[in-house]
Amino acid sequence: MKEQKMPLGLYIHIPFCAQKCAYCDFYSLPHAEGKMDEYVRAVSAHLAEVAPRAAQHIVDTVYFGGGTPSYLGPKRLKALLSSVQKHYVLSKDAEITLEANPDSAGDWRALRTLRRAGFNRISLGMQSSIEGELRAVGRIHTFEQVRAAVDAARKAKFKNVSLDLIYGLPEQTMESFSASLRAAVALEPEHISCYGLKLEEGTPLYTARNTFSAADDDLQADMYLFAVSFLQEAGFAQYEISNFARPGFESRHNLKYWTLSEYAGFGPGAHSDFGGVRYSFDRDLDAYINGALRGGQMPMECEDLPAWTRDTEYLMLTLRTVRGLNPRAFENMFRQRFAPFLPLLERYEALGLAARSTDNTWHFTPRGFLVSNTLIGELLDALSSEKQRRFDATARGDYIVRT
Repeated sequence: MKEQKMPLGLYIHIPFCAQKCAYCDFYSLPHAEGKMDEYVRAVSAHLAEVAPRAAQHIVDTVYFGGGTPSYLGPKRLKALLSSVQKHYVLSKDAEITLEANPDSAGDWRALRTLRRAGFNRISLGMQSSIEGELRAVGRIHTFEQVRAAVDAARKAKFKNVSLDLIYGLPEQTMESFSASLRAAVALEPEHISCYGLKLEEGTPLYTARNTFSAADDDLQADMYLFAVSFLQEAGFAQYEISNFARPGFESRHNLKYWTLSEYAGFGPGAHSDFGGVRYSFDRDLDAYINGALRGGQMPMECEDLPAWTRDTEYLMLTLRTVRGLNPRAFENMFRQRFAPFLPLLERYEALGLAARSTDNTWHFTPRGFLVSNTLIGELLDALSSEKQRRFDATARGDYIVRT
């Protein structure tokens, strides 16, 4: 019988952008056009080098993230995707995503070239429909460019378009956020992401945090709950804390991160979870290029992660999703009792923070997602206590009975 190949996602980081946004702490380099061609050669070489390790895998998702991948241009993007197609077994229905800023995605002919090359999903960083809010965080596009980019994607025959929105922007009100949501839905995308603004240390927005009015926790919570309700009424089902999709259009690549599926990353700052090892490359473009093309040291961090030690990750990540935490799956994967979690989950259920499906799978409600960090922290404490109990019982020579 033919051995079935295991699924694998590929993430390709494009660390170039026209201008770095004021809130962005991802690794990206504005105005570094002179490095682009060499970088494409480096990533292509790295893809070829890693490919033998993926011989028993089938690539079912490819995600070009950034930075601003669309800023790289169709010719270079095609070359990178061609390297994937050449060196990896690619699923016939693979989801191949391109992140794009609206100001660099308005040429439908360029998008058609990419679609014909194999890209079939495009994710546009809309963020807001209000010009003042866009300017306040350093976005260089306009809402008219968002509309033009969606029109271009449709003309290029893209059938899977996603829009990113941010709530809690400087000076943003519930009314203006509502207007942005309505504007996004009116563009008829298949997928919408809504992220709460985080002021990350080291970013210009963090430095200027005392110079503008920002939404407090209560307003951000109201914005989030409004988004969940409004998008549900508009036909977008929530499937993860910040992500909503029409039926069948959930981001298959991002789901890999939340279900402990394997993915391999390429580029400086890219992360991987592949072959039982988690590793990431330093945020250093020159070091990455030197390592890939000239045999130099490619700085990276690695951590071995045997499957049976990943219970805390499983707990944290699955509870980010509406699919939630299944007791039987947890016990089978980690040979641990689920019972210690039940008192907490039942209390969350009574408070309207969690719910359970007919198969006893537990998931957070929208209100539960708002305080998920606290709830997950309590569940992790329960897991730690259970591990200590098992350790003590084993040390005493007691029998462990799974119930």
